[in-house]
Amino acid sequence: MPVLPLLLVVLYGLCLLFIVCFSLGQWQLTRLARRAYARPNAALPPAPAVWPRVTVQLPLYNEQNVVERVIDATAALDYPPELLHIQVLDDSTDATVALAAARVSHHTGQGLRISHVRRPSREGYKAGALRHGMDETDGEFIAIFDADFVPTPDFLRRTVPYFLQDETVGVVQTRWGHLNQDESLLTRLQAFGLDAHFLIEQVGRTFAGFFINFNGTGGVWRRTCITDAGGWHIDTLTEDLDLSYRAQLRGWRFVYRPEIVAPAELPAVMDALKSQQFRWTKGAAETARKHLGAMWRSSQPLATKLQATFHLLNSSVYVVILLMALLSVPLVFVRANYASYKLVFQLSSVFLLGFAPLIYYYYTAWRLARPTGKAQLYPGFFLLFLSVSMGLALHNSRAVILGWLGQSTPFVRTPKAGTKALGQRRYRTGGLGPLVLLEGLLAAYFAFGLGAGIYFGDAGLVPFHTLLTFGFAAVCYYSVRHAR
Repeated sequence: MPVLPLLLVVLYGLCLLFIVCFSLGQWQLTRLARRAYARPNAALPPAPAVWPRVTVQLPLYNEQNVVERVIDATAALDYPPELLHIQVLDDSTDATVALAAARVSHHTGQGLRISHVRRPSREGYKAGALRHGMDETDGEFIAIFDADFVPTPDFLRRTVPYFLQDETVGVVQTRWGHLNQDESLLTRLQAFGLDAHFLIEQVGRTFAGFFINFNGTGGVWRRTCITDAGGWHIDTLTEDLDLSYRAQLRGWRFVYRPEIVAPAELPAVMDALKSQQFRWTKGAAETARKHLGAMWRSSQPLATKLQATFHLLNSSVYVVILLMALLSVPLVFVRANYASYKLVFQLSSVFLLGFAPLIYYYYTAWRLARPTGKAQLYPGFFLLFLSVSMGLALHNSRAVILGWLGQSTPFVRTPKAGTKALGQRRYRTGGLGPLVLLEGLLAAYFAFGLGAGIYFGDAGLVPFHTLLTFGFAAVCYYSVRHAR
């Protein structure tokens, strides 16, 4: 039996097994989330007789399209003004500085306590700005909103009471809403994926008592929780996930409330989406590298450790998908020329049933987010989402590998477009680069695999290659189109 075909089959099988295990983990979270939704909604804790001091932090870096919007939205928060402090943590180097200063001056004149905080350097990026801001405020609780968020006036009155009924609560996280969900295909696909995270993953993990994560924005921290967990660290690109695990390992409890929605803007162009995906996937790998060992050495229950492992390794699934995809084309020829592997491929077809939980997972989120939507639209949209997610596998795999290797990279913030208006600045995250060319070449590579399968009359990998071809072609096309 030739060694190379055997090696290809074994590697492909291991990748498929990893995907099946990941899929089963999502199935478990879906079941837990459905049980959570079946329970009666808990009443909002009563409003306190005396409200605590709250600081709202707005970390900014070159956000002239949205800076006025987020400052005005937080200035409109319904909270006792003598107990509220808004910090505009502005590391900008462009017109954002003047725009922020003008809005801060305006609201100061209205009697609001609002500070325009400028650091001497951008050291530590967002984590550094948050840490610097904490040294200049006396808030007992810290709410954080990224520049693309537009919190509703009642946000603090709906979140702060959860801290006051339980001193072990360190974070209250809310669900992200979508201001521009229908702007483009990319925004609709992102909303589809984010809804699954916020309506299934966060709900299921909370219901079972597993570790969840602060999502970087749209939530409130207890100041003593941040301090007890060691403060904001600058050694990962996902400072939110890092601090979340340190805090929960210290025994702090996180509360997640999906009924409280914090509206936000989704990236509408590919370079912005890629910068966000790079930061999230690389940061998750860095956090896994930093905390997996501590998690398994802790006294947490085995189920919590297993779910935390899948949680921290979530982004690593892109590496497995990319490896599976690269192996799948030569496997077309193995299937055609080595009849002795027929049984192996039949068994792998059984393993493909492991993808069914993912269909269930995303369908449940789809129905929760769109209770009056047409169910018959789901299959096509799910396949489109799956295809484009596969198309991002090369970009995200690079980020994951850099994270696992511990290689330092800059914090590239996601550009926000804001309201469509004349004179709007188009922020860019860089040129096209060689990776876009590779994405185009991979689209051709999978198209070749698709053609080979049709030529040999073997439809086993045709669906997979169809999704890969379209996904990589779409990502390459949008990258080029949006860079022009």
